[in-house]
Amino acid sequence: MSAGGAPIPPPPNPAVSFPSPRVTLPAGPDILRTYSGAFVCLEILFGGLVWILVASSNVPLPLLQGWVMFVSVTAFFFSLLFLAMFLSGMVTQINANWNFLDFAYHFIVFVFYFGAFLLEAAATSLHDLQCNATVTLQPLLNDNQYNINVAATIFAFMTTACYGCSLGLALRRWRP
Repeated sequence: MSAGGAPIPPPPNPAVSFPSPRVTLPAGPDILRTYSGAFVCLEILFGGLVWILVASSNVPLPLLQGWVMFVSVTAFFFSLLFLAMFLSGMVTQINANWNFLDFAYHFIVFVFYFGAFLLEAAATSLHDLQCNATVTLQPLLNDNQYNINVAATIFAFMTTACYGCSLGLALRRWRP
């Protein structure tokens, strides 16, 4: 009791004084029922296919396809991490503006993947470029490598489109 007879209020609980995380996507398995969750799953699936296809072509143009490999592998693992954080519910425990982080992540990866798609398309278009192999001229890409690179280009485009759709949805959540 204080001198005036009124009870002294307890000190504020520091755990309650922090603002709650700002996230509009559901946490847990419910994320998979949203368009954003579906696009992240497609980004992982198509990005993994880009990674596998470029690697299986034996990377005949390492200067161009090295960047494609870097972007596809990095985006694959970060998208897995992003999805795992929502599936596990960790986003409700970490104080951050998840709507902005979602937008920033998808913007950066969209720009990088668009560049990777262009480089993969450029590498594929060099199919008929002749290179000197000691005695005879041979095409830069054999038919098998060409076919694999065509598939990698198509999946890189599809992955870029998925990241673009995720970016649009994230922008809508971030700036209503």
